Amino acid sequence: MSITIGVHGANPSLYHLSRLGILEELLEPLGESVSWLPVGGTSTGEALADGTIDFGGTGSTPPLSSQAAGYDLVYTAVSAPRPGHGALLVAADGPVAEVADLKGGTVVLAVGSWQTHFSAKALAGAGLSYRDITAERPQPGQDNAARLRSGEIAGWVAQGAELAAARREGGVRTLLEAGDVITDRSVFFTRRDFAEQRPELVAVITTALQRADDWAAGHLTEAATIAAEDQGGSVEDWREALAVLPWRLEPVSDAFVAEQQEAADILADGGYLPRRITVADARLTALAPAVRAALEG
Repeated sequence: MSITIGVHGANPSLYHLSRLGILEELLEPLGESVSWLPVGGTSTGEALADGTIDFGGTGSTPPLSSQAAGYDLVYTAVSAPRPGHGALLVAADGPVAEVADLKGGTVVLAVGSWQTHFSAKALAGAGLSYRDITAERPQPGQDNAARLRSGEIAGWVAQGAELAAARREGGVRTLLEAGDVITDRSVFFTRRDFAEQRPELVAVITTALQRADDWAAGHLTEAATIAAEDQGGSVEDWREALAVLPWRLEPVSDAFVAEQQEAADILADGGYLPRRITVADARLTALAPAVRAALEG
């Protein structure tokens, strides 16, 4: 059997795993093989549901959107919290002093990603909702730090090398760190039928993901070089961005399910999700022992 894994470039664990050959080595004795398919984070749920891929990983929001769309998905594992992964930036000398000042303004963010969860919860904490801003998707080649400094936009949710570069260049101020608002975990999930029929493969994939994380944590410059060559930005900025990640996976826990349920409720109240969902429906209790053993082994 050949399994297909969707690779979302903003998911560092999957991104590096797809380039290291670790999973291929683990699957070979089982008579299995793997193929890697680039897929956007917001497309991961649909790609799983229609069988294009068998396993994927994103931030916190895409699986919630997928569940709201009726896709029968199952969480497999999550990363440890990533408090320094991203931030909401504003102009250093601009008019935005607190989140409430964003009302009516344009905020550039990766709509549908963890950044939507982050933004919606930050706004809710200020007595606003996601409807109170204009969320604008970042465009290739657009200098959002410069747009902030000029006052063209009110805020920008940045991550990775772009965040490191913006801070290095100056003229911007951190209004909120990701960790001030959400745990900001990487989230891994699959179809329910795949999890139920092949739990041993889910366990092997989980083992491989943790080994890829272990490699990245011990080879930050090499990991940064790969990302810079493929995604742009400088090696130095990528190394700074990767150095703040935990590089550790955890089983799906009650605490994580509660985090996701809170996010789902906020996103439904803010009009981003079309309906309310029960996150626990995407938890497969029978899968937990295999995943836990994979991470402890």
